[in-house]
Amino acid sequence: MDFRGKKYERGSNWSDPEVVELLQLWADESVQIELESCLRNQHVFNRIAEVLREKGIHRTGDQCREKIKKMKLEYRRIKDNSKAPRGGRTWKFYEVMDRVLTSRPALAYGSLSGSMMAQQVLQGSMVESYHHQFTSSALPFGHSQHPELMEIKCEEVNSDDHSLTPEPPQAMSYQQGSPEEQEMERAFLERAQNDSPISRVEIPIETSVSPSGFSEPNMANSSRIQNVVPRPGFSALHRLRKKRKGQRLRDPLDDLLLKTLTSQRAMEERFLQMEERRFQRDLDVEERRMQLEQRRFELEREHEFRMFNVFAQMLSILKQSHSGSSSTVAMPQGLDFSQALSEIEGMGGRGSNQQEMRVRSLAKRRIDMHSFCNPSGFQRSPYLSARGNFANVFQGSTEEGYKAYHADKYDEDKNPNGIINFGTSENKLCFDLMSKRLTQADMNLMDPSLLQYPDWKGHLFLREEVARFLTYYCKAPAPLKAENVIVLNGCGSLFSALATVLCDPGEAILIATPCYSGIAQSIFLYGNVKLVYAYLDSKITGTSTRPFQLTVEKLEKALQDAQAEGVTVRALILLNPQNPLGDIYSLSELRDYLEFAKRHELHVIVDEIYMLSVFDESATFHSVLGMDRLPDPQRTHVMWGITKDFAVSGIRFGTLYTENQDVANAVASLCYFHGVCGPVQHKVAQLLRDRDWINQVYLRANHARLKAAHTYVTDELKTLGVPFLNRNAGFFVWIDFRKYLKTGTFEEELLLWKRFLDNKVLLSCGKAFECSEPGWFRIIFADKTHRLQLGMQRIRKVLEEREQEILAEEKEQPCQSDQDGKADSTDEVIFVSRHQDPICATSSSLGDLIGLLQQQMRSSDWLQKNTAEQFAQEKPEIYDVFSKLVGKQ
Repeated sequence: MDFRGKKYERGSNWSDPEVVELLQLWADESVQIELESCLRNQHVFNRIAEVLREKGIHRTGDQCREKIKKMKLEYRRIKDNSKAPRGGRTWKFYEVMDRVLTSRPALAYGSLSGSMMAQQVLQGSMVESYHHQFTSSALPFGHSQHPELMEIKCEEVNSDDHSLTPEPPQAMSYQQGSPEEQEMERAFLERAQNDSPISRVEIPIETSVSPSGFSEPNMANSSRIQNVVPRPGFSALHRLRKKRKGQRLRDPLDDLLLKTLTSQRAMEERFLQMEERRFQRDLDVEERRMQLEQRRFELEREHEFRMFNVFAQMLSILKQSHSGSSSTVAMPQGLDFSQALSEIEGMGGRGSNQQEMRVRSLAKRRIDMHSFCNPSGFQRSPYLSARGNFANVFQGSTEEGYKAYHADKYDEDKNPNGIINFGTSENKLCFDLMSKRLTQADMNLMDPSLLQYPDWKGHLFLREEVARFLTYYCKAPAPLKAENVIVLNGCGSLFSALATVLCDPGEAILIATPCYSGIAQSIFLYGNVKLVYAYLDSKITGTSTRPFQLTVEKLEKALQDAQAEGVTVRALILLNPQNPLGDIYSLSELRDYLEFAKRHELHVIVDEIYMLSVFDESATFHSVLGMDRLPDPQRTHVMWGITKDFAVSGIRFGTLYTENQDVANAVASLCYFHGVCGPVQHKVAQLLRDRDWINQVYLRANHARLKAAHTYVTDELKTLGVPFLNRNAGFFVWIDFRKYLKTGTFEEELLLWKRFLDNKVLLSCGKAFECSEPGWFRIIFADKTHRLQLGMQRIRKVLEEREQEILAEEKEQPCQSDQDGKADSTDEVIFVSRHQDPICATSSSLGDLIGLLQQQMRSSDWLQKNTAEQFAQEKPEIYDVFSKLVGKQ
């Protein structure tokens, strides 16, 4: 049978005559020497396979080597496990393998005509004989052989019968190797248990197919199997090579290399994952930017449409007036829109009535505020005094929301569904910087003087450091004096102390609203001192050039109204930067306010607690202490603290600077109740002394973080189309939510505030700041990014739901004119509330249209972008036609 066209896999079945021929070649002494002296023996078996092919036995070198290997394993199994019966062995090739592997004398060969003849290998009857004639050139082993008959007993031997061959000599025993080699050999023998000639079960070994089509075995595995058992006669060099090879196989560097490669692969996978996430994040950011740009473009086009619509209505009314129809106002030559609007509002009619109603409403609110000193209307507690009963019930929406927040505070790990606090004015962006600085070695001092009663104004070393600090950052023209500095535990205590020493019970202090609501609580609960409000609004009329602008005229009117009601006003409070508006007063404005106070002999309490929180370089802060000359220095008192500017609201520290020693001594007498402990005074002094760290590290980082957080919140508001005051100081943004109020009342504002709180975000409503217009809210943006994102998502959800409700209600009602006071919005952003759509033509007047047009023009930079010069360059032919028409007029 021709096997040349068939690809044999190793482990194919061998017939007994083929095994005899293989053993004859393998048992040759020169072959054994060559096999024992080389580490790679594939070439030896390849030559054996060539000789077998010349004899008509078509086997590959791999098959020859695998067959020898299996026969060696079978031989060792029988020899080690004593599987043979009492009289002999059961395997027909045992004797041949035993002679070769135990280094017995080689098989006897006789000379015949220059060739070698193999004698009988096993004792027994001859079953088959093969005669193959070899030439010298056909044998690759250095000598020629003349094959003779090799008698093999082919029938299976019964295990109960005695073997025909004698037992091997007792002296010939199998030599054990090292423990490691024994362990390896035992593993190979276990694999070979089922590989006896009887069962003919092959051992599965991994193979790889070579390009020539033959199966190539694992060379290292076959070499390791052949070299498991050492045999006598091996050379020292060969044993050394085997030992080194075994060491290489067990080298721990292999495990280390494997772990290194595994770690490298894991790092590469991690890097790829991070790159994918970064790429996806960049895509999201770009998509978000495109959405913002698209939204901005749409709003700009909508804004232009509003303006042209107002222009068209105005022209229609003017045309009707010119044709003889009834008209209420004739616009004189040279009169601008603001003057015309003032004249229209001054003439009776609907606008005048609404103005009178608004004044009466504000007067009523003043009376209510002034009646706080008489809590007879409240339900008394028998355990409290009159003042105690009032203090028990004196709390507004701010206090209610603050309690709810502490009962359900947001925590990203413990309480992710808790309330996010955008209502309390705290800087939560610089905890890392402050905690690191306040725990350094120079902060930790426990001197005996710090544990004793200090000067009630504060330790002298601290007041000196405060004076130097304020001189530097307020840009004072002359060094400030430590004797004019008083230290208390917070600016709230300073308000209480100043109100107590400057006013008698029942008297009042003047302040512009909206303003920080904690001031009313500080001065009223302690000294029964009231606040008189100068109400500001978002309209830009008369001398106002920006929304909620404080002017001397408004202060004069509020003071006159209070005096008319019999209220004595002793002082004026100025917040600079202003909370919640974020306004920064210019030097001229500050001088006007101080001159007003001097005319009426009013003390001026200037709160500059946010002076280092001006985060934009385009804005400049001017301190009262930096003025060259104060109009009335004995009645001017400046407050500052570290709570806001250094992001440590938990450290109660405030300082007052006044040149009036009577005021200083009176306030110092109350420091017994509001003192600052000695160790805290030492820490604050060390902090204020470290000017390099403040300038180079803290202020740079704080301003950058505040600016980034402010940009994020304002961008979100622009996306929602919500107007706001765009200021550059403080931690807050003053937002116009009036379009989400259907009726425009404070009751509806409170419902919207509670709706935010129900959706787990705390804001401050305008009522808490005594704002005169319902619908304004304050949001604190000085917070971490993940809380800002989640909080703005919750705000967006509430606003979208409220907008859908309003649209559903408007579908059921006919077109109505907007309320007065909603026509004007902010002058800093182009986004205009949807409730400011042009009012219905049937109910509009020229005054309403002029006011609406003013608001639209102020709320964007459209006129700056679309100038006549630019239009002439872009479309000169149209501009020429327009110029000719204007010339004819």
